[in-house]
Amino acid sequence: MNTPPSSQGKRCPICGKPRKTEHAPFCSTRCRDRDLVRWLDDGYAIPGPPADPESEA
Repeated sequence: MNTPPSSQGKRCPICGKPRKTEHAPFCSTRCRDRDLVRWLDDGYAIPGPPADPESEA
């Protein structure tokens, strides 16, 4: 069982476990997929003024 070392001291942003090089910046495929679902479900947002649909040309 020769597993690659985790990234030095950095943690997975989803669960906090040590990162794995093959899944960087996550620790596993599961956490990587959970992050993707958050993006697809609009779980992340960039703050800013509300969009005005009438001002779009």
